[in-house]
Amino acid sequence: MDVESLSDALHLDPDTGIWRAAVARTVSYPEDHNAACFLIENDSFWFAHRNRCITAAVRRFPPAGFVLDVGGGNGYVARALMDAGYETALLEPGADGALNAKRERRLPTVIHATLGEAHLRAGSIPNIGLFHVLEHIEDDRSFVGEMFDLMRPGGLLYLTVPSFNWLWSMSDVDAMHYRRYTKRSLDGVLAGRFDVLYSTYLFQRLVPVSLLMRALPYAVGLARPKPLTGYNAHHAAGSKRMADTLNRLLGSEVSRIAAGNSLRIGSSLLVVARRAGRDTA
Repeated sequence: MDVESLSDALHLDPDTGIWRAAVARTVSYPEDHNAACFLIENDSFWFAHRNRCITAAVRRFPPAGFVLDVGGGNGYVARALMDAGYETALLEPGADGALNAKRERRLPTVIHATLGEAHLRAGSIPNIGLFHVLEHIEDDRSFVGEMFDLMRPGGLLYLTVPSFNWLWSMSDVDAMHYRRYTKRSLDGVLAGRFDVLYSTYLFQRLVPVSLLMRALPYAVGLARPKPLTGYNAHHAAGSKRMADTLNRLLGSEVSRIAAGNSLRIGSSLLVVARRAGRDTA
């Protein structure tokens, strides 16, 4: 991938092999979150299941050209897409995430910048992946507009977000989320710029647990901020037996996505959308 053809604002760091912007801005994401996630991603049932669902959706709606994984953290999703045969570049504003993606996940193209800092050329990006990122953006409609301007007409947007505000919990607060989504609310954010081709909720069988163990305690004022070390328990990262059980419990969701079927409820939402408009070139 020729990064220099996409932007004049990026320079290649010869020591790390990472493309960087000149200025780094603050984003609504905990500073040490990428480092904490990196310790559990490989053992987490949640990250593993989401990857399988995303890959199934990408296979059903394959991209023409590379996918730019925007806000892709440590490169966990991007690595899975690469392993599935899809050229993927990662754009990540966090220094830890960018470095992990390059050195540990061995992604060939890593850009350390926000979408705005990268100053990518209009119409230069064929497809974008945005996996649990939009909820961190205060003005999500303007951000969708930025992606629209950068993407080629007909390009695909692969998107996941947390779902249903009634599942709001201290985990959302700790992660610095602005909101959760429904199919209808996300359709409204994408309307006029992206046409939704497919959508489904994920983690259906975890909804009762999320409601009882997270959302309700938060709603009645019993929830308290948790240290990042609590991630292990939430992701069953310390128990292979538990992780395997949860993966089997959720496995049918992957086959349903592969068949083009949708779930009506879940704690996350997955959408595939096409950038509206025609290429006039």
